[in-house]
Amino acid sequence: MDPLKLFCLLGFLVLGLLGQLPEVTSGGRVGCNFPAIYNFGDSNSDTGAISAALSEVLPPNGESYFGHPFGRYCDGRLVVDFIAEKLKLPYLSPYLDSLGTNFKHGANFATGGSSIRPGGYSPFHLGIQIFQFLRFKSSTTALYNQLTPNGKAPSSKSRLPAPKDFSKALYTFDIGQNDLSYGFQHTTEEQVVASIPDILSQLSQAIYQLYKEGARVFWIHNTGPIGCLPYNVIFYRSKPGNLDESGCAKPQNAVAQEFNRQLKNIVLKLRTELPLAVFTYVDVYSAKYALISHAKDLGFVDPMEFCCGTYYGYHIDCGKKAIVNGTVYGNPCKNPLKHISWDGIHYSQAANMWIASHILNGSLSDPPVSIGEACYHPNKA
Repeated sequence: MDPLKLFCLLGFLVLGLLGQLPEVTSGGRVGCNFPAIYNFGDSNSDTGAISAALSEVLPPNGESYFGHPFGRYCDGRLVVDFIAEKLKLPYLSPYLDSLGTNFKHGANFATGGSSIRPGGYSPFHLGIQIFQFLRFKSSTTALYNQLTPNGKAPSSKSRLPAPKDFSKALYTFDIGQNDLSYGFQHTTEEQVVASIPDILSQLSQAIYQLYKEGARVFWIHNTGPIGCLPYNVIFYRSKPGNLDESGCAKPQNAVAQEFNRQLKNIVLKLRTELPLAVFTYVDVYSAKYALISHAKDLGFVDPMEFCCGTYYGYHIDCGKKAIVNGTVYGNPCKNPLKHISWDGIHYSQAANMWIASHILNGSLSDPPVSIGEACYHPNKA
């Protein structure tokens, strides 16, 4: 063979082998290479479930990245989307969407309005999401092993995870905010605090069910500073002394912090009781509060300003418009990139990107591991 051709061939072979090598993380360990993500949560991580099942997400949602509504209450991507990007996996298809979905690399059971306990804003509480996962897993396994009459695998197999991937997948949770928010609207602050142990008990039960099904790697977000959501500030600012130096409602944030304190204790307990699993507790609260309290230094407008919809005088949901006394309400802002809040309740893509960059590297996690290393057991690393 010509020496030049031989050299080129060897070069291509080397490049091909390098491309197959497992990724090495910044910590020097081989990356976990999760084949799939299974997510449970609310609208903070809903990638289209509520839009498919109950109420379509309207423009201008999605405008900053997808160019059109894409099932998310945001102008673009959510933190869960940045998790998928970081792990080099496709964006998660919502379990409840029947069109154009691909579950080869996981599924998203999060649904807007969902809570851990039944009886909140949405019928798709965590117990239902877990039931959906169990059905998904059993049906997928049966279908995956099924042959068509001509002896070939069904065509749908290419859009389903391999049964062995369920135990190697990453299981993510971002839920609990609506349990607190619903409690604030319908009970007293004291009653909300008193409900936290039961809320977290049901979260534990859900994790136990997943563990029994073979789930081994859990990435659990705590709840954010709900007292910093502009929607909540609007209704709490009337009480003197209720706002902190960042303009957030102190009573709500205090309850969120108590929720997180108890959640962390639950995670510590689960580590002892489920020794084959690996749990990462992620302090999303600190990331979000840091973003809000340093908004102007980071190039954002006042964090209490939101881009789409209005709650000032008139309640106009994002995506809708109304004319009152000749004034048009509901027009979106011109530059969502400068806003932390997209619609008064949900974060903008710019905010989600900043938050993701500060939690996925492990600097706010217990143990302090990046998401790419989340499969490593702290006692066996």
